[in-house]
Order: sequence, then C-alpha cells, then structure tokens
Amino acid sequence: MSLHIHPSGFFLPNTRTIYPQLFFCRSGPSPPSLAPSASVSSPHPTIQIVGGKTSNFLGDSTPKGASNNELLEGDWVDFEADLYYWTNALRPVQWYPGHIAKTEKELKDQLKLMDVVIEVRDARIPMSTSHPQMDAWLGNRRRILVLNREDMISSADRNAWATYFTRQGIKVVFSNGQHGMGTMKLGRLAKTLAADVNVKRRAKGLLPRAVRAGIVGYPNVGKSSLINRLLKRRMCPAAPRPGVTRELKWVRFGNDLELLDSPGIIPMRISDQTAAIKLAICDDIGERSYNAADVAAILVQILTKLPSVGTMEIL
Repeated sequence: MSLHIHPSGFFLPNTRTIYPQLFFCRSGPSPPSLAPSASVSSPHPTIQIVGGKTSNFLGDSTPKGASNNELLEGDWVDFEADLYYWTNALRPVQWYPGHIAKTEKELKDQLKLMDVVIEVRDARIPMSTSHPQMDAWLGNRRRILVLNREDMISSADRNAWATYFTRQGIKVVFSNGQHGMGTMKLGRLAKTLAADVNVKRRAKGLLPRAVRAGIVGYPNVGKSSLINRLLKRRMCPAAPRPGVTRELKWVRFGNDLELLDSPGIIPMRISDQTAAIKLAICDDIGERSYNAADVAAILVQILTKLPSVGTMEIL
C-alpha cells in the first residue's frame, strides 16, 4: 500500500510566531472553516503505533506544565510544537550512507569553482530540505533557490513561500522536474546571473567560456530530474527514492552552460528531529532510517489537526 499526500497550507512559514524555530504552521489567521474547538487544546484522537518501535499512544500532545496559550497565537494552530512532542518518543531518524561522506568534500571543493549555485529543495518542506552548512559553503556566491514539486503545493502556498524568500533577497524558481515546468526559466536565470563572468574574462583578454552552475540539495528533491528536463534527454540517473545519484557528474547545456549534478548531501547527524520526520513523510530520506509505522502514526495525527488537506488517496 502506498500513500500519496498533497498537503495544502501544511508547511508554510509564519513570520508572526514567537517561536523562532517553528516553520510547520499555517501562515496568518486560520480560515473560517476551522472551528474554535479545533485547537491544540482540543483532545486528539489517540493512535496506537502498531508494529512501531514504541508502545506509546499519541494522544493529547500538550506537555505537562505547559499552558494552552504557550502553544497558540491568535487563531492559527501551531503544528510544530505537537510534532516536537510526538517525535520525543521515537528512535532518532538518522541516515548517512557511505557515498555521501565520500562525495561531500569533493562537492565543497567543486563549489569553489562555480559561477552560480542552484540549490534545490522540496517545495512541500523547504525549511527542512536545506543543509545547515549550505550558507557557509556558498559564502557570497551567486545563488538560485529552486522549490521543486510545485504541483504538490497550492497556489496560496506558492505565493507565501515566494514572498518569504523574496523578502530575504533570494531568487526563487518554482519547478516540476517531472514535467519540465520552470526549467527554462531556471536556465535563463543562471546565465543572466553569471553574465559578468565572461565580461571580466574579455577585459583580461581571455576567451569566453561556459557558465558553470552547480546543482545541490538534499536526497530525492529532484536534482537529476531537473537536469534531465533542462537537457531534454536522460543524462543523469533519476528515480523517486533517495540515494540514486552517488557521484559528481558534469553535463553540458548548449554551448554556454555547464551543470554539475551531485548526490544528495545531508548532515551526518540530524539534530532537528521534527525536520527529520518531515523528510520521512515526504520520502526525502532513506527508508531504513525510520520505522514506517511510527511515521505513519505521526502523519495521521498531523492530518487530524488540519482544517483541510489538498487531496489524499490511498492506492
């Protein structure tokens, strides 16, 4: 049995929250469809994890000694506090296969040669699919943020994320690597951002060269599929599971753009276990790193808290 979820309004940023680490909440006030009783203070349906690693029940998630007001702001529901509470009972989700350790240093060395870096994230969980060391690795290098799988979020979510990142001065491209949406815009933007590379080369009496763009990101966020769509042919192995790409590979896009495909890079240890659970829910981390029954139970708990879910079908 496979579960296909298209969450809507599910992982949006909320700039009003008093909890700086929380990104798993609905932006702005809750819609009218959310009844006053549907809040963190409401008792949740208890779910027993059958076959999971813990025999605990996931019931009312309000921690002892915490008031309901500490988990609410205005009329919107804070999911992150619940998720943090639920994950405490589970075995930590950790996944760091050997090929990542091998290629991480190589990738950091190659990034120094890049004219522009394209960071790909999962549009459903953008804050959880960014390596905590990415900013340090890139420094002041030109950067494009690609939020892939835009077909899995609503237009409202898309607009909210676009506003959120634009305010930080980050250039954002929404894409669908499976169908090619956004790929041509990405190619043009990469060339535009690095246009001054050859201007400087000509000023030094050097011949122009192709712009070098490195494509980086977490496992299974769609990096290789994006490259294949840009090239309009299958040049990089791609599959809907983490860990398919295992080595660096240069490919050429026309005469003026070179792309570096790279394996998904993830921290050796994921300190934020709420982020790790989101990776598991969205299949952005190796399935051996978590117990599926535990993750499924948390997913159901999350769904019971939502006023609406985009579409949900069980096949």
